Amino acid sequence: MNKWILAALLSLSSGLSIAEILVKDVTIREMLPGRSMTAGYFSLSNQNSLDTELVAASSPHFGSIELHQHTHKDGMMKMEQVQSVKVGAGKDVVFQPGGLHLMLFDAKAPVSTGQQIPLRLEFKDGHIIEVQAKVSAIPTH
Repeated sequence: MNKWILAALLSLSSGLSIAEILVKDVTIREMLPGRSMTAGYFSLSNQNSLDTELVAASSPHFGSIELHQHTHKDGMMKMEQVQSVKVGAGKDVVFQPGGLHLMLFDAKAPVSTGQQIPLRLEFKDGHIIEVQAKVSAIPTH
């Protein structure tokens, strides 16, 4: 019996394990009044010895979600969609204001501060990580 358990564990260890990708500090900003879109932030920590690549995100609360980044071009800060985000082996990638982030479009209902929103992250190798994103208030300066 122990040999079967060991064989099953070894077969699961090939490829990228979900446990080896840590997703932390997942937040979605509260939407501005009259808007149906917002931004999402989190950090990915690749604990694996192989690179990985985030290729998509989705949520039942939004019609679509895109991966975005801010870049400086011709002296202007621009936001643009990216098709994927690579996370090197043993590296971290932070999705934050002014950098990489999620754009969440077509909210199916308003979201409010403190609410938990399910978020599904999809990786190029087929792995999926499901997390809960906490809705945070829009910062006031």
